[in-house]
Amino acid sequence: MSKNIPRARLWSWAHAERTALARDLDGLEDKQWATTSLCGRWSVEEVVAHLSAAASVGPARWMASVLGARFNFDLHNDRRLSEHRGATPAETLARFRAILTSTTSTFGPVEAWLGEVLIHGQDIREPLGIEHDVDPEAATALAVFLAQRDFTVSSKTNIAGLRLEATDGPFATGAGPLARGTTMALVMAMAGRGAYCGQLDGAGAEALLARCTAAAGS
Repeated sequence: MSKNIPRARLWSWAHAERTALARDLDGLEDKQWATTSLCGRWSVEEVVAHLSAAASVGPARWMASVLGARFNFDLHNDRRLSEHRGATPAETLARFRAILTSTTSTFGPVEAWLGEVLIHGQDIREPLGIEHDVDPEAATALAVFLAQRDFTVSSKTNIAGLRLEATDGPFATGAGPLARGTTMALVMAMAGRGAYCGQLDGAGAEALLARCTAAAGS
């Protein structure tokens, strides 16, 4: 966790982002819930169920689930997702609303669980054409975290040898060909979402897109 940001503040950002996402999901038609998210193999509804699962499974149960899946993390995630997906999208949303203020998580720093909702929130909104302004401080904290390590995504590896600069905040990191854009566009690109590389400028954006494309095809 960042030495300068208290855990309580990070969780408050995560809770606010979950609440905003629940509000954006309210009133979606069933066909919109079936839209393919930026996660690729998951629909919008499945990503929402995954977010509910992530906020409901503590370290002990997570380890038991991973062991039960023989360290097949796709299988582990799919099993937990299925537990939190309702019989209808409305039920899936109700289950998501039940975890809006949860601080349950598995291993790792709180920034990772802030990233869970920030990144997956955009995985959902972008294909649905839903606009959302993320708290700039929350986006910057996540960008700094992603630039410093590979955790649940290969973010540090994705930007190796590149210079990233935010156009709407203080975030900047690295040296090399430049990629410039909003903090959240940089966050999503670091997380491997090639769809956001088109929102970046500079030679570094082209390199980052190539890396995202290669990772998606592997």
